Amino acid sequence: MKVNSTELQNNFGKYLMLAAQEDIIITRNGMEIAKLSAIRDVVSDHGAVPGTVMEKAVVYGYGGRKASYEEFLELTRDTEERYEYIDGEIYQLASPKTAHQTTLTELFVIFYNWFQGKKCITLIAPYDITLKRSPENINVVQPDIMVICDLEEKLDENDYYKGIPALVVEILSESTRSKDLVKKLDLYMSCDVSEYWIVNPISKEVTVYLFEDKNISRNITYRKHEIVQSYFFEGLCAELDRVFK
Repeated sequence: MKVNSTELQNNFGKYLMLAAQEDIIITRNGMEIAKLSAIRDVVSDHGAVPGTVMEKAVVYGYGGRKASYEEFLELTRDTEERYEYIDGEIYQLASPKTAHQTTLTELFVIFYNWFQGKKCITLIAPYDITLKRSPENINVVQPDIMVICDLEEKLDENDYYKGIPALVVEILSESTRSKDLVKKLDLYMSCDVSEYWIVNPISKEVTVYLFEDKNISRNITYRKHEIVQSYFFEGLCAELDRVFK
């Protein structure tokens, strides 16, 4: 990820957190001048040092090239395959594994029950969410869970939702880890999503981000035996012993 020095200075906390997942290249007047990187464990001749996690190569790419929004629409028009489109790149979504689906099911039941009788509705993937960083930068994602509070007002003539969810949940897998931790965090923050839950079935952790004014306002990580609390929806919570059975 590249960022100019002024933007870095104005939002240092945000980019410090992003650097834990991806190197941040700092530019000035269009020239690369520095790099902000996380401190990582050393890899020995025999592989990773014990206790480290080596992420596998991404398996959902679209040939490594940029594509236009029109190309994305053409690709997805008459197919049952699942795709996302983020910052000019097309990602094909792999079939989720069992741990992902059991976690998704438990969380959805909790959300669905809590929002009964309330204005907002809980939906699950596959369901396209269109987010615009600008009129020219259109993105299409499929969060695992999304809480929508303006569904009827934001449906277009083809019955597609064109609003912004209040809360989104992404459940990590080996193939989507980098995308969910970095690209989607930045996208949701930039496009006025209020709250983002990143759920890790492997480490049995949930990190909750509250966004305000296109920046991270608060965040906290919950671990097994704890109870996740929503910042945005007071009273919405989930027992991790139940989520990660």
